[in-house]
Amino acid sequence: MQLTLQRKLAILADAAKYDASCASSGTETRDSTKGGIGSTEGSGICHSYAPDGRCISLLKVLLTNFCVYDCVYCINRSSSNVERARFGVDEVVALTLDFYRRNYIEGLFLSSGIIRSPDYTMEEMVRVARTLRIDHQFRGYIHLKIIPNASPELLQEAAVHADRLSTNIELPTDRSLESLAPEKKSSEIRTAMAHISGKREESRPEGKLENGKKKPTLLAPAGQSTQMIIGADATDDAGILKRSASLYAGYGLKRVYYSAFSPIPDSSSKLPPRPPPLMREHRLYQADWLMRFYGFGSEEIAVEDGFLDLRIDPKLAWALKHREIFPLDINRADRELLLRVPGLGVSSVDAILASRRYHRLRLEDVARLCSSVKKVRPFIVADDWTPGSSLDAEKLRVRMTPEPAQLSLF
Repeated sequence: MQLTLQRKLAILADAAKYDASCASSGTETRDSTKGGIGSTEGSGICHSYAPDGRCISLLKVLLTNFCVYDCVYCINRSSSNVERARFGVDEVVALTLDFYRRNYIEGLFLSSGIIRSPDYTMEEMVRVARTLRIDHQFRGYIHLKIIPNASPELLQEAAVHADRLSTNIELPTDRSLESLAPEKKSSEIRTAMAHISGKREESRPEGKLENGKKKPTLLAPAGQSTQMIIGADATDDAGILKRSASLYAGYGLKRVYYSAFSPIPDSSSKLPPRPPPLMREHRLYQADWLMRFYGFGSEEIAVEDGFLDLRIDPKLAWALKHREIFPLDINRADRELLLRVPGLGVSSVDAILASRRYHRLRLEDVARLCSSVKKVRPFIVADDWTPGSSLDAEKLRVRMTPEPAQLSLF
């Protein structure tokens, strides 16, 4: 029976929900005022973000959920009994343009199962991007998932047309990938990531334009990211963060996305008990943020038996474990240490540093510059405030993490 376009969309949009997308931040401005359709920035584009930072204003679909691979953790594996569908290139192009004109989306996120071969699948995805960019002058955001082991020429063309590329690292360790996805090779995934990283650097123009701004990278201007499946193997959070740190350092990634996996219970399994998958994913994102923007090393982030504390955020857990460096004088401490104060974000710290150049800060000044002075108070000294002995109190952790309670309706 031939599927309707609407039915294909229902199947392949649902099948794409396990792929982590990202916002169009960091890309170049593709201006359509002189012709073309859409824009990654500016008027008519309404960004909508999920709590974990994902952009949800993209048409996010698979080209197909048919796949020749049989990865244990994947709902679309070849042995899975799911309804299958496949878009033609023209169908994806038409859907993207139609949805954009209706102001439903600001761009396209396209992934795919592997059909025939990596080269064939990658060529079909590149054709979608090429048709949108060249034939229809589409200026909106395009994110393509890379098929490892596809030819370098196809990867480079994908980078020409897409704003962002992502190559899934899949699992935290090579051993897990070999066990759960034997058709996929870690070396091929890393080679694809390294190729994209190298080509992006080669395309980066040197020098500055006349207005003093550096020209954006020509290839995949929003960079590349990767996705790691959490919970499909026994790797603990410490191991996951260590792997993420190596990926950031080795391939210049913009982001590592964590995707919670909840395996079917198996009484014969020898794997240790795992934390609730969604909360674990949330804590890993918080820890990842600390590594990317707050100067934390992966080995510094507080873990117990290898896992992050689910009841408190990783920054607070670190502060409680290192009370000897607190309280910090808000008027004298350097930026690196202020970034480690629970409740102070990057923008708050920068505002504090700017303000204290003109006058000494009181607690009420800090309250205006941060989102939660209650969280900050035990860890700082201000011109009119000292926490006294409260920092050393045994009940500090309890006070900082109150028991969940039903909100009042009135």
